[in-house]
Amino acid sequence: MTLFSSIKKKQQKISYSLKKKYICLILINYHPNSMNVTTTPIKGLLVIEPKIFQDERGFFMETYNKETFKEFIPHNFVQDNLSCSIKNVLRGLHFQLPPFAQAKLVTVIKGKAIDVVVDIRQNSPTYGQYYSIELSETNKKLFFISEGFAHGFIALENNTIFQYKCSNIYHQKSESGLMWNDKDININWHCDNPIISTKDTQNLNLINFNSPFIYA
Repeated sequence: MTLFSSIKKKQQKISYSLKKKYICLILINYHPNSMNVTTTPIKGLLVIEPKIFQDERGFFMETYNKETFKEFIPHNFVQDNLSCSIKNVLRGLHFQLPPFAQAKLVTVIKGKAIDVVVDIRQNSPTYGQYYSIELSETNKKLFFISEGFAHGFIALENNTIFQYKCSNIYHQKSESGLMWNDKDININWHCDNPIISTKDTQNLNLINFNSPFIYA
């Protein structure tokens, strides 16, 4: 064996070792087990608690990683939205009709909110039922909502910043919504006199909505 071939062989061995170590680090840092993902009583919803890396400087967390999240969210997100609301502002219950229906991944990055979804999928065993969850800058939870849900939230603090990823673009003509105070749904918003937009006072009641969404 020549000196050159011996050196080359050693270099290949070192390169392979480093590559193997690097791959192992990637798997450790981005493995789905690094976050807690739980289902809810309503199929199509997931609560995600990311791993938080915190020290005296502050914290770091991943809010989205396509390679990690594809294990449990088979959607491509194409639009990100951000809203800021004063205390007691209620936005909802919104959705877009097919073919512009949207799955969403939502979180609160400042303040606190009660996030609410209503199952509007025909033939669903939980049709017309709602699920609510508190999202805040403190708990840092993410909430995944598949297509076929009406969605809304109420801000519990001033300057609550709500962020969400959508699997489809905004399409004005496909906008629709349900009344926030529909008696047949009977949502507990934890507020007697929420601040509502004029547009949201004109939404439909569930009984008058012919849903195009089908439970699968």
